[in-house]
Amino acid sequence: MNPYLNRLQSYPFEKLRQLFSDTAPNTSCPHINLGIGEPRHPTPAFIRQAICDNLDGLAAYPATIGQETLRLAIAHWLTQRYDIPMPDHATQIIPTLGSREALFSLAQAVLDPAEHGIVVCPNPFYQIYEGAALLAGATPYFVNADPKRNFNGDYDSVPEAIWEKTRLLYLCSPANPTGAVLTLSQWEKLFALSDRYGFIIASDECYSEIYFGDNAPLGGLKAAHRLGRTDYRRLVMLSSLSKRSNVPGMRSGFAAGDASILKSFLLYRTYHGSAMSLTVQNASIAAWQDENHVRENRAKYQEKFDKATPLLQEVLDVALPDASFYLWAEVFEKTGLTDTAFARKLYADCHVTVLPGSYLAREAHGINPGSNRIRIALVAEQDECLEAMNRITDFVRRL
Repeated sequence: MNPYLNRLQSYPFEKLRQLFSDTAPNTSCPHINLGIGEPRHPTPAFIRQAICDNLDGLAAYPATIGQETLRLAIAHWLTQRYDIPMPDHATQIIPTLGSREALFSLAQAVLDPAEHGIVVCPNPFYQIYEGAALLAGATPYFVNADPKRNFNGDYDSVPEAIWEKTRLLYLCSPANPTGAVLTLSQWEKLFALSDRYGFIIASDECYSEIYFGDNAPLGGLKAAHRLGRTDYRRLVMLSSLSKRSNVPGMRSGFAAGDASILKSFLLYRTYHGSAMSLTVQNASIAAWQDENHVRENRAKYQEKFDKATPLLQEVLDVALPDASFYLWAEVFEKTGLTDTAFARKLYADCHVTVLPGSYLAREAHGINPGSNRIRIALVAEQDECLEAMNRITDFVRRL
């Protein structure tokens, strides 16, 4: 067996299952699960129809590079969304099976296991970053989210000795679970570090289309273009339709950026067996070409957050995030309960599931930055989310 498998930790949801294993929930009220970031708004009817209209695609092996029409649709979307020149659909875009598998496989493609290099990750983080680093023979180095920096990491604090060994930097903007968005000046500093030390930046932007107000989050490609980095050197941006279009089961996304990196990534993927079904490709084209459903989806989240956030602020330290569909609430100061104790007791008393923040982070530099916080995923329909907020506020008041 691969010895690196022994370095992997249980996934957060397995830890949550174990936390609840001997806890009987209050079944007098229906279960509301706000623990997993799975969109539960209905899949748009036109995407469902596109799947049905293209079932003949199941009868053919797809090419790893994907159809030209899909890559063109993604290129046009990137141009419209980020106000950048249209990327070269032949060399700067690769369709992927969502962003998760691409985030993982990119590390396997770009890291040299013999180097035993370092992969820098935000903390808290999406656990795929850690697993990808470990299984590629690298060592994760965690940069803690700082509440004083709007939960962005203090990358200036990373020692030069770490940067010298860094081969890959994972970024998540908007961030999971904090919703923080990187600014242009922060991107500029990170690009300068990439130039100095030669590492690749993998920018996870799967939450980019769920934001509040009129200002869309800045993405890595747009930041690079504004800073004159028109070749997107050492940058790969990854996104998907899952959150944007409420189709997590389609597993449809893309990687875009540095053509030289993507050339090697495509070679890896040819052997990796990650070609997207033609049925899904054609439905994805329809999804990338339509923005009406995205605006409607975003408006539903805006309304939920506008109503849910003030309710929770009555009893917990929590703020509206920059973007994404999570609330990142501090629980210890108001309740005296740790994040795990809070989640367990909330489940037992109110039949509501939230995710302990410590499960999404690692102890680094003397602290676990997720400790005493909970992640609340406002993914259900509005009535169910507001019912959960009312249960949580009543729960905290009783405490």
